[in-house]
Amino acid sequence: MIVYATHAGGRYLELADSLREQPEGKRNLYVNITNRCNCSCTFCLRNMKKMAEEHSLWLKQEPTVDEVEKALDAVPWQYIKEVVFCGFGEPTMRLDDLITLLGYVKKTHPDMPTRLNTNGLGELEHGFEFADRFAGILDTVSISLNAATAEQYLALTRNRFGLASYEGMLTFAEHCKPYVPNVVLTIVDHVTSPEDIEKCRQICEQRGLTLRVRPYESH
Repeated sequence: MIVYATHAGGRYLELADSLREQPEGKRNLYVNITNRCNCSCTFCLRNMKKMAEEHSLWLKQEPTVDEVEKALDAVPWQYIKEVVFCGFGEPTMRLDDLITLLGYVKKTHPDMPTRLNTNGLGELEHGFEFADRFAGILDTVSISLNAATAEQYLALTRNRFGLASYEGMLTFAEHCKPYVPNVVLTIVDHVTSPEDIEKCRQICEQRGLTLRVRPYESH
């Protein structure tokens, strides 16, 4: 699925199916542009969750920008409250296309809030800063903090950048602050201990960042 909605029970549904199940009310529109990721997190649903093919987020091939734009054009926008770039892969792996598509959403629906869910390792992946490219097209960036120390972070994410990844992720969050109105770092309960959640809260406070504790999805 390129675009989809989420429903109770950790289900991902095409928009038509979502509207049949829940014909009233607005919902988030999720945009899935890649399977690729530079992490292999121990708790990631892509490693644990089996899906029926018709409801799978696993892309048989990456959609082109034109294909994503056409999928967006077909969306019943009166039912959408936020557009979120988030799938089973890391959206910043396709950085230029991500920027293009964020701009397309804002061009076609200027008042629609946009969000990027990311592991925050895009600057390490590409080797340069790019947060300024989000100015005016991205309203919220949600970055997976996951742990209170670099060692814990690497053990959980199993990313390919080593211990430097933790500081790289936090630095990316700081780089986003001048350009993105809402910069949020997230951790997952049941994966993170209460003691480490408090440590994460302190890390965020020291850097002027917002922490959100996400519920663990075991489906």
